[in-house]
Amino acid sequence: MSVDPRHLRMVEALLFAAAEPLDESSLAARLPEDVDVPAALDALREAYSGRGVHLVRVAGKWALRTAPDLKFLLREETRETRRLSRAAVETLAIIAYHQPVTRAEIEEVRGVGASRGTLDLLLEIGWIRPKGRRRTPGRPVTYGTTDEFLAHFGFDAIDELPGLDELGASGLLQPRPPSAMIEEARARAARESEDGDGPPGGAEISEFPRPVE
Repeated sequence: MSVDPRHLRMVEALLFAAAEPLDESSLAARLPEDVDVPAALDALREAYSGRGVHLVRVAGKWALRTAPDLKFLLREETRETRRLSRAAVETLAIIAYHQPVTRAEIEEVRGVGASRGTLDLLLEIGWIRPKGRRRTPGRPVTYGTTDEFLAHFGFDAIDELPGLDELGASGLLQPRPPSAMIEEARARAARESEDGDGPPGGAEISEFPRPVE
């Protein structure tokens, strides 16, 4: 079914001007009632498929993003200098793959105490959020990732996260049984008891595959 070109222009204008990805209901609220939003989005995605800008779906919403093969052109302009410590990277990975997860469960996997500062940093960035409380003694808070996390890494849904082999290759987790990870982490914590939150430095946020807007 063909889509009215005028409707395509309207949807395109909204997506271009938006400061953040838009879901279909947000688009529909700004458009005439006769606009078939899903059909218009499909038509635009196909029209942009071979161009320098693509229409992509991230976290259930739609946005115009630089084509993946052209990201190198804008790498310097989008590089962020803020750094994540190794502890923050490990904590984020554990939350992403085991959510919803409590602070105690994060500590069990890492083998060291989870610094409140590490969780606060991830909360401040907007990549994790409280997801509720466990129905266990103490009612501990559980954490999970956010739509901002999905959008930053270019995923539409959490089940698009890479497998453990890919994750190990990226340096976020070692592809070994959790018990081995815990044993090594505990030994490392004993050696570095002064800082207690992993070695200095870590991974820059810019080292992750961030879509260019």
